[in-house]
Amino acid sequence: MTSTSTTVESVLALLRSAPHGDFQLEQLGREARALPVGELVYLVETRPSTEAAVLFRVLDKERALTVFEALPAPHQAELISALRTPQVADLIGDLDPDDRASLFDELPAAVAERLMHGLDADERAMTTAVLGYPRHAIGRYMSPEVLTLSPAMSVREALAHVRAHAVGPETIYLLPVVDGSRGLLGVVGLRRLLVADEQSLVGEIAHPAVHAVATDDRELVARRFSAAKLLAMPIVDGEDRLVGILTVDDAVGILAEEDHEDTARTGGAEPLPRSYLSTPILRVVRSRIVWLLVLAVSAILTVQVLEVFEDKLDQVVILALFIPLLTGTGGNTGNQAATTVTRALAVGEVRVRDLPRVVWRELRVGMVLGVVLGALGFLVAGLVYGVAIGTVMSLTLLSICTMAAIVGGLMPLVAKKVGADPAVFSNPFISTFCDATGLIIYFTIATAVLGL
Repeated sequence: MTSTSTTVESVLALLRSAPHGDFQLEQLGREARALPVGELVYLVETRPSTEAAVLFRVLDKERALTVFEALPAPHQAELISALRTPQVADLIGDLDPDDRASLFDELPAAVAERLMHGLDADERAMTTAVLGYPRHAIGRYMSPEVLTLSPAMSVREALAHVRAHAVGPETIYLLPVVDGSRGLLGVVGLRRLLVADEQSLVGEIAHPAVHAVATDDRELVARRFSAAKLLAMPIVDGEDRLVGILTVDDAVGILAEEDHEDTARTGGAEPLPRSYLSTPILRVVRSRIVWLLVLAVSAILTVQVLEVFEDKLDQVVILALFIPLLTGTGGNTGNQAATTVTRALAVGEVRVRDLPRVVWRELRVGMVLGVVLGALGFLVAGLVYGVAIGTVMSLTLLSICTMAAIVGGLMPLVAKKVGADPAVFSNPFISTFCDATGLIIYFTIATAVLGL
């Protein structure tokens, strides 16, 4: 670990030194070769584009490709713009068609077109096929290079076929079985093929395939892929003809990207397109400022509610002391419910048609939470400020927790119903809504109990 850290510091020092002479580049190459791939990916991701390009140039082809494939598509595009060397053509040609399509999405059209013309005819055709699907369709993430089997093959013939064509396809662990028009008949796992009787026919040992249509939403397919614990999934067109295969690394990448997006939006920000340390300051600000402005405007509701009940606060000043506690409790309760339901939606545990069940469930959860917190509030506030204030606190906590839990469970389902991102409707908006509504509940109960 110490040796690696020392080498990283040496590489950083060489990258920062300018201009780079031949001796320094040679030394940089030696130091870079001593680093693990993970450290190289980190350095390329987090350094300015000029330094990242210099580091990338001193890597050998195999290691450069490994590092390049590990980078997110926006960072790959920036690196290509900084390189502008024949090395770029080699990198593009060695990428899988689905990864190449993601990269081309991030490049200027003229650059993408020039790189596309540099591909051979087969690679260009496969890349064009992937690019033909909508941005969030699973077809954009499949590999069109698929090793297929015929149901009439014997196991011996199938194994020979796999050995002869194992180099090109992205995976050979799951082998689709197709008819003469590429209609998907089933799949055979490589292990099943290896242990089967060599005289058996592939059609006899094949089993039905868990598959998806190329135009299906990528997140839904990736969630289904993960739930079924697959290594690969055939992708078909609208007529059940095989057009590609989705591999586990692509499914994991989709889920990671979706989770990153949901996490950012749940916290009231837009996801960053690249690593945090290499994102320009103004881009980070832009990802946050919109939501802060929206929340600031919506928070005016809370101020207006306080203004309406200003005379009540003048009569019983002690009520002001509990406002942060009540608004915080309501916001946290709503956020907990929203986060739970949003995740349940994402993994398919809950659907829009389950809305009544979710509301009924969150009603009960909210009431139980309210009873527990209300009892504690009555005990503490009652001992310090009297029974009347304790009663106000206990009833308010019961009401706020119930209301916030219902709203928190309801919002993601409403968002899903109208076609919006459930994460956007979650924590920031729920906190603001619960703040304003909670204050109305608080002062209404206080007015009734205290006779204000």
